[in-house]
Amino acid sequence: MSLLTHQLRTEQLVFWRNRESAVFIFIFPLLLFLLLGSVYNGRIEGHPAADALLAGLLGYGAANTAFAGIAIALVIRRESGLLKRLRATPLPQPVYFAAVLASTLIVFTLQTVCLFVMGRVLFGTAWPTEIFSLALAVLLGVGAFAGLGFAAASLIRSAEGSSAVVNLILLPLAFLSGSFGSTRDYPQVLQWIADFLPLEHYLNIVDAIYLDKEHFWTQGGQIAAVAAWGLAGYIVAARYFRWEPRER
Repeated sequence: MSLLTHQLRTEQLVFWRNRESAVFIFIFPLLLFLLLGSVYNGRIEGHPAADALLAGLLGYGAANTAFAGIAIALVIRRESGLLKRLRATPLPQPVYFAAVLASTLIVFTLQTVCLFVMGRVLFGTAWPTEIFSLALAVLLGVGAFAGLGFAAASLIRSAEGSSAVVNLILLPLAFLSGSFGSTRDYPQVLQWIADFLPLEHYLNIVDAIYLDKEHFWTQGGQIAAVAAWGLAGYIVAARYFRWEPRER
C-alpha cells in the first residue's frame, strides 16, 4: 500500500506540474462547457440546454481524461525510456498501473465537481440527485476508457504522433456520440455508427442518471456495452503493451 500511495502521489505531481496536460485534460472540458453553454439556449431533446450540455461534457471528460490522457502519457513515457527505467525498479507493474488508474480517477472526479459547480453558478444547471449512481458512472467511465487508453498506447508507435492519433479518434467520437449537442439531425448512417461507439452508451448512462434521475443499475445494457469496450481494450493492452521504446 505504501508503494501505491507513493506512486499515486508521484502521478499527481507529474500531472499537475505539466501545464500542457493540465490544460488539455482538466481545463479543456470546462472551457468547452463555458463556450457551448453561452451559445446554446432553450432545450435539447426535452431537457434544459445547459443541463444536456453538462451531461454531454461529463461523457467527453471521461473519454478525454482516461482514454486520451493515459494514451498520450504512456506513449511519451515509453518512447522517452521512462517506462523501461521504471520496469527495472522494485515497483511492481500492477502497482504502477493501479496508480495511473487512481490518479486518473482523482482528476476526473475533480473535473466532474468543477463542471457541476460551473454549471450551477453560470447557467443555473440542476445539482445531481443520484449521487451514488453518478459515482458509479464515474468509476465505470474511468475504468472503461482507461482500458481503451492502454490499448491505444500499445498500438501508437511514436510520441510525436500520439496526440494527433488520439484526437483523430476522440473528437469524431465525441461529435458522433452527442457530447456537444443533439445528434437528432445527423444522417442515419452516422447515428448507426454512433450506436456502436462506447461513448454513446456511456452518455446514455450519464443522461439517465443526471437528466432523468434514474439509478445506475437500471442501465444494464448500456453498462454491459461500455464494460465490453473497456475489457476489449485491456485484452489488447495485455497482448501488445511494451515497456521499451519501439525500434525506429
